[in-house]
Amino acid sequence: MKNEPPKRKIVSSRHLATTGGWPLSEFEFGLIVAYNGFSRWVSRCMAASGYPSLSTLEILVLHNINHRERGKRLSDVCFMLNIEDAHTVNYAIKKLVKQGLVVGGKSGKEMLYSTTPEGVELCTKYRDVREQCLIESLSADGDELSEIAATLRTLSGIYDQAARAASSL
Repeated sequence: MKNEPPKRKIVSSRHLATTGGWPLSEFEFGLIVAYNGFSRWVSRCMAASGYPSLSTLEILVLHNINHRERGKRLSDVCFMLNIEDAHTVNYAIKKLVKQGLVVGGKSGKEMLYSTTPEGVELCTKYRDVREQCLIESLSADGDELSEIAATLRTLSGIYDQAARAASSL
């Protein structure tokens, strides 16, 4: 058996990688590059679907509103995407409405948003490009991805709790 060199730890900010904090710093660096890669992918996939001008947030909001084919309140979209700044989501919705991809309608005192036929068609085109370019090249199996997703959701809760704690300092 060969003596292998020690595994190199890759972090984005060495000053944050304290003795006990190395693993979290490694994870955060992975999260940073994964998020930026994901954002780039979402934008390019949407451009290939015919809408190159949509931002990452607008794309995520469009897909969330299209999800399960039922109207969503602004607060529903913010909650599902874990976005605290409702004004950014509201602005994204207004842009999607202006482009004819989403429509709003009153239900009592609440405004519910849903995708227009054009919005549904765009989400379908996006799915087709996603299948062709991403799904076919994916090597991880479904169970492994489900475990990673569960871990990310758990860590999301830990980061949210830490944010609340930091707000009280």
